[in-house]
Amino acid sequence: MSRTFLFVLGSARAGGNTETLARRAAEQLPADVEQRWLHLADLPLPDFEDLRHDDNRPRARPRPTGDNEALLLDATLGATDIVIASPLYWYSVSATTKRYLDFWDAWLEVPEIDFKETLKGRTLWGVSALAHREEEVAEPLIGTLRNTAAFFPMRFGGVLLGNGSRPGNVLDDERAMLRAKTFFAQEPQVARFPYDED
Repeated sequence: MSRTFLFVLGSARAGGNTETLARRAAEQLPADVEQRWLHLADLPLPDFEDLRHDDNRPRARPRPTGDNEALLLDATLGATDIVIASPLYWYSVSATTKRYLDFWDAWLEVPEIDFKETLKGRTLWGVSALAHREEEVAEPLIGTLRNTAAFFPMRFGGVLLGNGSRPGNVLDDERAMLRAKTFFAQEPQVARFPYDED
């Protein structure tokens, strides 16, 4: 399977620092690597409803069709590499990003797609801009993505972090711009939960 990168943009505004940083990193990908960019603000999802233990309804869900959920599901299934590009909002992923990831739980209940087995071995990456210069404050966001990858398990490429508040500020973060040049060139390892690490 040739590599296909899905960039899931979770910012509340277009063209923000996180997207700018993600696009800088994506510029380094080989020309034959397909890229697809989806802005979650343009593809709103309904409130997530957990049906797993509702005895009045079947646990299995039908595959969504013809709506934003279906588009996001098909894009996710079609990607070898999924890049979650979310600004650091209250020290974790944005609300639209969290909602998208909540729907991964729903897709686990669609029998015909075998979502867990399909994503196993694929790669999850993160990109995030934050106003703090102390990158430790992004640990909750990093943990969310790492543990999500570990569940399947997927490979985890880590999170490319940059500093910036006003749009365009991240371009002044020389360390982030340097890291962006090689971020997608690394060989990610299979993610593990912290309690599985030696």
